[in-house]
Amino acid sequence: MSVVLIVVALLLLGAVLAFVRVGALAWSLASIVVAAAAGLAGGDAHAALVAAIVVAVLTLPFALPPLRRVLFSGPLLKAFARALPRLSDTERTALDAGTVGFEAELFSGKPDWRKLLAEPKPQLSTEEQAFLDGPVERLCAMLDDWRITHELADLPPEVWAFLKHERFFGMIIPKRYGGLEFSALAHSAVLQKVSSICPTASSTIAVPNSLGPAELLLHYGSEEQKSYYLPRLADGREVPCFALTGPYAGSDATSIPDYGIVCRGQWKGEEVLGVRLTFDKRYITLAPIATIIGLAFRLYDPEHLIGGEEDRGITLALIPRETTGLDIGRRHMPLNIPFQNGPVRGKDVFVPLTQLIGGAAMAGQGWRMLVENLSVGRAISLPSNAAGFTRLAVAATGAYARLRKQFGLAIARFEGVEEALGRIGGMSYLVTALSRSTAAAVDRGEKPAVTSAIAKYHATEIGREVVRDAMDVHGGKGIILGPGNYLGRNWQGAPISITVEGANIMTRSLMIFGQGAIRCHPWVLKEMAAVTEPDRGKALRDFDVALFGHVGFGLSNAVRSFVLALSLGRLSYAPGDAHIRRYYRKLNRYSAALALCADVAMGTLGGRLKFKEKLSARLGDVLSYLYIGSALLKRYEDQGRPDAERPLFSYAFHESIWRLQNALDGVIRNFPIRPVAWLLRLLVFPLGRREVPPSDRLGRRVAAAITAPGAARDAMLQWCYLTPTPNHPVGRLHALLSEVVAAEPVERKFQKALKSGQIKAHDYMAQVDQAVQMGAISSDEGRLLKHLREAGAEFINVDDFDPADLCAGKAAHAGAAADSVVRVA
Repeated sequence: MSVVLIVVALLLLGAVLAFVRVGALAWSLASIVVAAAAGLAGGDAHAALVAAIVVAVLTLPFALPPLRRVLFSGPLLKAFARALPRLSDTERTALDAGTVGFEAELFSGKPDWRKLLAEPKPQLSTEEQAFLDGPVERLCAMLDDWRITHELADLPPEVWAFLKHERFFGMIIPKRYGGLEFSALAHSAVLQKVSSICPTASSTIAVPNSLGPAELLLHYGSEEQKSYYLPRLADGREVPCFALTGPYAGSDATSIPDYGIVCRGQWKGEEVLGVRLTFDKRYITLAPIATIIGLAFRLYDPEHLIGGEEDRGITLALIPRETTGLDIGRRHMPLNIPFQNGPVRGKDVFVPLTQLIGGAAMAGQGWRMLVENLSVGRAISLPSNAAGFTRLAVAATGAYARLRKQFGLAIARFEGVEEALGRIGGMSYLVTALSRSTAAAVDRGEKPAVTSAIAKYHATEIGREVVRDAMDVHGGKGIILGPGNYLGRNWQGAPISITVEGANIMTRSLMIFGQGAIRCHPWVLKEMAAVTEPDRGKALRDFDVALFGHVGFGLSNAVRSFVLALSLGRLSYAPGDAHIRRYYRKLNRYSAALALCADVAMGTLGGRLKFKEKLSARLGDVLSYLYIGSALLKRYEDQGRPDAERPLFSYAFHESIWRLQNALDGVIRNFPIRPVAWLLRLLVFPLGRREVPPSDRLGRRVAAAITAPGAARDAMLQWCYLTPTPNHPVGRLHALLSEVVAAEPVERKFQKALKSGQIKAHDYMAQVDQAVQMGAISSDEGRLLKHLREAGAEFINVDDFDPADLCAGKAAHAGAAADSVVRVA
């Protein structure tokens, strides 16, 4: 009996200590004491002594570092070094670049929510708000999207001039160089507002402020380069582009075939040491009009003119447009969103070493430079553009669904439409919270490699879902292009953001978990560093700490995952009131589950996990939705937990957790080692899958919130261009919404009069007059109905054209891939 009692006591103690994460020595000592106490409690002093000795022998070798290094860590270090999968140069550089923020807490299995809530609330400065209310507002009033996309296939000259004059291309450039020096939040706000009326303009603004010459010069350029180029980039005298992608190297940029040979050549009448370049690039935004081209290429020094190595690696250079041999100016046409984009080619293009970004000292550092700064741009540009569109979708679809009537009812009242409106509102809240979170991370000085990939992937994918729902609600209004169509180009252009700056399939299946599992894990990177440490004594000490920290971490997460699943998270710490605590507890539970599954996958599959892309993608989804959940909570908390936003927040959160659960279930169902999968299911889902998508009732509340004027709709339309100018039908539709809502009781009385049979007229206006005459509605009410019929007609009707107006000019042959090869061969 005493033996059973001792075993049970030790198991319970182990579970408790693992749950609260006690160190190895404390665990060992506590186990010895409890074993002895349990034996004594069973009335057997001899059994108590034996139990204490056995537990001490079994546990102390793991608890005493000098002993366990000899017995365990030394041999395991050698085995780990042999088993560690070889990383490519691309992967190694990506792992070394960037920083880790709150996502590491989400990977810990025990997030410290105090850290999240202690982060400052993102806010615009007075100067930034003034820019948003002034130049950005004036710019939006100048943008006629139909003229830009259908007639000009470009921004008009006056818009280009305004962008340069107001320094839209210099938002990230410091004031000492003539830029605006805005925060990442302001940068995001500008893009959101512009993208809510014209995606062509927002893309044009995004590129110079994202990965490109300005960003790279700021971090790596020589002072001479900064002083010359940055003022010219800030005021638009120089228009930049950056050429990275080519026909045979996209995502794996370290394999680019474009090359440069260090040699002597002529530059401005003098013989200088430089680089002779041959390259073929495509998909380069702003290339057709760029005056300064950033170029990524592999540098070779066969004569050892700048050092001992022949292959110097990826290098970055700045090439002026007038450079001899540069072939530039032709355009691609990305899905009728005509931002300037095209190929850049060159054969034997010579530039001096002074044109390398950072000079000759930075030769070979190009991939590191790109990876370190790509995350910053990716965290802002594409999530912000997606957020801008989703705000537009809320503004337009919410108002249209209230204005548009079928069977005598606003279509917003039909449950099928209501379901789509719920998704539009809830998922738009999610996208805007996600965009806000990553911008705030950049403003805190982070280079968010993992969360920028999360934001890019999920903001653009969910943005595509939102535009689909918005198109469905608008029906025929959405598919007939013309000046009155405010959705069609966004629908056409949705795949662009899915594809650029790292195609979403690659981002999801390779990057999010591939980087997150190592960068966010508290021990894996330390274990890898110990293996490569040249000082073998230090390597063994570091590996010992990391290895046994990792073992304790894994045991803790197994226990926490099981216990929190059984208790529905109630045994974990969560801040806030009774309502908000349940959301934190869900994230606590799934944080432990992610940490457990990730450790099991890495431990059992080892290097094979790198090639299990579908498994990696689902684990990435789990990390993503944990991060999205934390972003939603931070936004809601920062706003003071407003009651008006609660339906939007709740919808977005429940949808995220439901998707997270499905991804976790997909990991377990498809885990290749089935006994391990069965154990994981027991630990992660002991009560089954209990998460459900947002309810119909919650969706109804969200739909009601975005189809009526009020605090919830106002919150969703922050940084959305809503001025009812002649170029902006959504602004006029939004302005009409309050009258649409006010007229609904009048319309019900009018419909009742029509059904009575007393109104004989067939024309709507005459029917209204008869209703006034018979006293069914007042004269003021009659005027309101007539006004709405006239004002609302432009949003109900669609455009039509003379056939001749739709004839496009012939585009010259764009050049086949084979032609490109000939030009640079």
